Amino acid sequence: MELTQPSEGQALKRALVAVKDMRAKLDAATQARTEPIAIVGVACRFPGGADTPEAYWQLLRDGRDASIEIPPSRWDVDAYYDPDTEAPGKMHTRRGCFLSGPVDTFDAKFFGITPREAEYVDPQHRLLLEVAWEALENGGIAPTSLMGTKTGVYVGLSAVDYLDLQKTLGEDLNQVNPYMGLGGATSIAAGRVSYFLGVHGPTVTLD
Repeated sequence: MELTQPSEGQALKRALVAVKDMRAKLDAATQARTEPIAIVGVACRFPGGADTPEAYWQLLRDGRDASIEIPPSRWDVDAYYDPDTEAPGKMHTRRGCFLSGPVDTFDAKFFGITPREAEYVDPQHRLLLEVAWEALENGGIAPTSLMGTKTGVYVGLSAVDYLDLQKTLGEDLNQVNPYMGLGGATSIAAGRVSYFLGVHGPTVTLD
């Protein structure tokens, strides 16, 4: 069998095809790093009763102060308040920013969570599920259309106050159950959204 060397013209064509292929891959990689991000859906929970994007925008336009006197349901402000900024173990303000809506009206059944587990789910996780769903509605995206896609869920989350509160129950071993750890761990938050929507992309909770 006789092997023939490609002509100079054929070699140039092959080289041109290879260059075009490499250029296409480079353009795709560059676009992936620099492509603009489109915000297509928004939902929120902010102090001052700003539980919708419209209410939040109105709060900003009006320049209202969203802080309030610390509610007794949170803690006894008189027990901790001291106008002396140097007083150890005390706080020198009587005001704070708090969500006005209740966090104990979570529709656990809607999100496929049993009532018993819901008791131990950090309110931050509950709000995240609600707001994620509302953001999809706001953007006109049918949540079921995301199932099985490589949609990513990225969440910024900090503080484990609810878990710390539950630890006080640990003194009674009859109160300890598996839901305590799962309900309060920050790492679980993004996974709850991914699992509920059935998406298979990156799932990251960043402190």
